[in-house]
Amino acid sequence: QVQLVESGGGLVQPGGSLRLSCVGSGFDFSSYTMKWYRQAPGKERELVGSIVSVARYPDSMKGRFTISRDNAKNTVYLQIDSVKPEDTGMYYCMRPSYLSGDAWGQGTQVTVSS
Repeated sequence: QVQLVESGGGLVQPGGSLRLSCVGSGFDFSSYTMKWYRQAPGKERELVGSIVSVARYPDSMKGRFTISRDNAKNTVYLQIDSVKPEDTGMYYCMRPSYLSGDAWGQGTQVTVSS
């Protein structure tokens, strides 16, 4: 059974940093691209970035977001630096798979507020 579990969210002050984690199980973690998405209140879910061996980001996410992975721990990370109030939202990791279907975690809430 494929499972993705995010953690590391919480309340952070503007300008601070946060590292989110996502642990995968039930599949060969190292063989898959992993992605991070976020969804702000009242907005559509958007891609933060993805990683195979090298991370890639949409232009809108370049600069403050860093994705990394530790295949020995079946974990993908999302580092957010210089957080802004507009970073508030639910953050999800996702394992894409055309054959078996995309798998999503339950999400972790990030709230940026002073």
